[in-house]
Amino acid sequence: MGDISSHFGSDELTCKCGCGFLVVNPILIRLLEGIRVKYGRPVTVLSGCRCPSHNAEVGGAGDSQHLYGTAADIQISGITPQAIANIADGLGADGVGVYPTFTHVDVRGYYARWEE
Repeated sequence: MGDISSHFGSDELTCKCGCGFLVVNPILIRLLEGIRVKYGRPVTVLSGCRCPSHNAEVGGAGDSQHLYGTAADIQISGITPQAIANIADGLGADGVGVYPTFTHVDVRGYYARWEE
């Protein structure tokens, strides 16, 4: 059990650089919970919110949704990034990006799709 929602804790969504930066949009949490419930498996958050310096360090876009707590890069063991993207799309994710090893999902407020 998490401290942000039933399945997600603040430690999963806090900036990975160790600075403690944490801002999370509740709509993103509902999306992540929906994905978790749909698959019935844990969702691993590789990157949640990011402070500006960490975002720059990892090569994030200058206006990355991670800066605003509206995005997460996720994996689910045994599930392909494209399959996760399909579910996220069906659950109403605004932004969905498919990468070789993870899926980016966000709640930016407008439609965006891409593949790397």
